[in-house]
Amino acid sequence: MNDPARLTSPHHLFSLTWPIFVELVLLMLVGNVDQIMISRFSQNSVGAIGNANQIINVLILTFSVISMASTILITQYLGSGNQQRVREIYAISLVVNILFSLVNSAVILLLNREIFQLMRVPAEILDESSLYISIIGGCMILQGVYLTFSAFFRANAMMKESMFISILVNLLNIAGNAALLWGVGPLPPLGIVGVAISSNFSRLVGILVIIWIFIRRFGPCISLRYLRPLPRRQLHLLLSIGLPSGGESLSYNITQIVIQGFANLFGTLVINAKVYCSMFAMLSYVFSSALSQACQIVVGFLIGSRDPESADRQVRLTLRVSLLVSTSVSLLLFAFYRPVFGIFTSDPQVLALARVIMAIEIPLEIGRAVNMTMVRCLQAAGDIRFPIALGILCMWGLAVGLGYLLGVVLGWGLAGIWAAMAIDECVRAVCFLIRWKGGKWRTIGLIQNV
Repeated sequence: MNDPARLTSPHHLFSLTWPIFVELVLLMLVGNVDQIMISRFSQNSVGAIGNANQIINVLILTFSVISMASTILITQYLGSGNQQRVREIYAISLVVNILFSLVNSAVILLLNREIFQLMRVPAEILDESSLYISIIGGCMILQGVYLTFSAFFRANAMMKESMFISILVNLLNIAGNAALLWGVGPLPPLGIVGVAISSNFSRLVGILVIIWIFIRRFGPCISLRYLRPLPRRQLHLLLSIGLPSGGESLSYNITQIVIQGFANLFGTLVINAKVYCSMFAMLSYVFSSALSQACQIVVGFLIGSRDPESADRQVRLTLRVSLLVSTSVSLLLFAFYRPVFGIFTSDPQVLALARVIMAIEIPLEIGRAVNMTMVRCLQAAGDIRFPIALGILCMWGLAVGLGYLLGVVLGWGLAGIWAAMAIDECVRAVCFLIRWKGGKWRTIGLIQNV
């Protein structure tokens, strides 16, 4: 990666994007396959896993804080040719995320029922929610280590390798679910316990494979010797980038827990409808998410190479493609909502609600496509604080505050909640476009004199 013309070409962008896209789809499926497969076993279990995943997604963001920052710094150091700093980032990132994983596991094991009660999880699914999250959350170190190495792979443009590992993880998860959910041979049906065990085992295999490939490619470049003496400047950079950057995502996911609490007020039918709508909404934005991550890697390298003009061209190209894809997919989901949702439910009330939600999804995904690209690219350029400040203001003021007003107070239900989230995404999108065009990101540096 050293030719700006090649870096900013559509071909190079898509060569980075499609493996990330496949990997993201598969990573999402590790959690969603549990919901899909167990929907034939128990509808209550669908709601239990949906609530548990809301908490798990928030805690996973503690790993993303460091992983995202390490990706930004590694790409910039690679752009500037500083391999010593790259190795320091490897070591610090892995150690910090292992520590985070131990804290997260303790929180889940000790406090999960109290958190579920705050979310007003219905009594009929509380025990299953607690059981599932205890098994998954007790092994958070698996997710912490995997996400850290995945960030290293992406920073080094090793998207295809990461994609193939995700394929392996998902195949193992599906096979494990099939065996443990309904039972096979001497194994009894384990239900929700079985799918949790299967998810953990598949992630463990994924970790072993990703570490093996990394060592074969780069050798023993991750070592505690890079932490003696402690590279305080690199740790400070990781945290100063990661905490605000992760704060934007953390704020979003915490608002999703609060919004899930609003949906829980309307009973199991609405809970399940929200689970299915959220699952299919991922189809609208997963490609844009992959595209934004690929763009972030290229922008980080270009910023490290001191080429802001090429970075600007890359962002504009990414925005055009992202908007086209997200809008097209959301329109298709609305047009074919009945056969799509009919895969999992025949309840006419759920299908009627799904039609309304998928209509609201169209403007929501237009805003989200812009936001995912702009947040990641502003971060890659070093503009860290603005996204978190705007995110907190809009997410809590519009998605949560307006969502409660429309959904609960005015009685619009899940449709009101979804409308508020759409307004939040669109308002932030306009603000981010204005921020990028203003050009302040051109004057911000991260790795000068480091």
